[in-house]
Amino acid sequence: QVQLVESGGGLVQAGGSLRLSCAFSGSIFTINTMRTMGWYRQAPGKQRELVAVITSVGRTNYADSVKGRFTISRDNAKNTVYLQMNSLKPEDTAVYYCYAANIRDYWGQGTQVTVSS
Repeated sequence: QVQLVESGGGLVQAGGSLRLSCAFSGSIFTINTMRTMGWYRQAPGKQRELVAVITSVGRTNYADSVKGRFTISRDNAKNTVYLQMNSLKPEDTAVYYCYAANIRDYWGQGTQVTVSS
């Protein structure tokens, strides 16, 4: 199976930065076999929403709300996907989930990001 473990969340002031990491492990699959990996987030009382995704060939897609501030990257050698978050805003406060997909979807447990004003 596939396991995704997020890290790097925390409390930061508005305008600050955080880098989230998602460590991939799999008994059958490798990170190279994941068609898409990415990050979603869910704020209290809201639906889970896409933040950023990256394909196996490096194509990226971002939510309009984070374009120009967040950068997603993947390091297949380290089995890790990153989300660099700059110029953070209070509205970025949410639980951030790592996501991976090939023939099915996989999710991490989430990491809390809190941005204070």
